[in-house]
Amino acid sequence: MKLSNVWFTALSESEEGQMITVSGREELTEFVQSGKFKERAEITWKYEADKLGMPLEEVAGRMEEVQAVLQKAMEKDKLSILTGVYTGGGEKVWVFYTRTVRVFGERLNEALASFELLPISIYTEVDPEWEEYLDMLEMKEWAVE
Repeated sequence: MKLSNVWFTALSESEEGQMITVSGREELTEFVQSGKFKERAEITWKYEADKLGMPLEEVAGRMEEVQAVLQKAMEKDKLSILTGVYTGGGEKVWVFYTRTVRVFGERLNEALASFELLPISIYTEVDPEWEEYLDMLEMKEWAVE
């Protein structure tokens, strides 16, 4: 299975009316159909938002660093696949599909060890049908060029 790096970006809004950018990864059909990635892990970073609900520049930069480290660590042997990133409304959420939550957690701790304590929380759920991903993929029709 070849992992693409093709993404789309769409705009949505929170229940409070703040803008949310949605970045979704495309071309993951083989991974969905493989049946190997049955668990979803979501990492949420709550932040102090500007008036539009977006992170301040310094925090946004740190989030980008964390995302790059996480994606590299999780995808190096296809343990987990970053499928979507939601930013806005005072939080950033990274969505991964993983082969095993236990090893995902171990690798998460290893990957983030060089950072000072981050304000993140982790949620996991069994999602063998990739329901969250398929819902997010429907937003592609509103993609920003």
